[in-house]
Amino acid sequence: MRTLIYTAFVSLDGVVDSPGGGGAETHRSAGWTFKDIEFVADAYEIKGREQEEATAMMLGRASYEAFSPVWPGVAEFADYKVMPKYVVSTTLGEADLVDNWGETTILRSPDEVAKLKETDGGPIIIHGSATLCRNLSDAGLIDRYHLLVFPVLLGAGKRMFSATDKSLQKLKVIESETYRNGIQKLVYDVVR
Repeated sequence: MRTLIYTAFVSLDGVVDSPGGGGAETHRSAGWTFKDIEFVADAYEIKGREQEEATAMMLGRASYEAFSPVWPGVAEFADYKVMPKYVVSTTLGEADLVDNWGETTILRSPDEVAKLKETDGGPIIIHGSATLCRNLSDAGLIDRYHLLVFPVLLGAGKRMFSATDKSLQKLKVIESETYRNGIQKLVYDVVR
């Protein structure tokens, strides 16, 4: 069984949308990870570790369309370029996929994600993809969360979790640290 990991920059009020600014889903606080927050390299160590440990990447359609024109040429994301990618979308077609970012497979539903998790292989990391995160969390498919929580309240933007009425889900903290700029690293395993 493969581990499905959601990784995110998240505001204290749960917004994961447009942390770096730009993109199609901007809001008045877009670029919030750069606004008056001191850069502390140690806070981002987990991002490098994710590239080393992940064996595949999963994205929703909007995040794929935002990242695929840029990430293949970014040296800091070289490990992601060669790993297999899975895009969960009901609308994206094969002709919409870029050809310079490694093998990419389109999945059409959470059921297909569940089947992928049952295959052999290492962890699958999900970047961005707020809508996908909400859907997979609601379906009980996410196994771990890698969160960098920023000390800001945004009030606007897509939230990490849905407002769906569902049963309590316990999480186990496996890593946590607070950095001098107020960012908190929180790594949770989902308790099943």
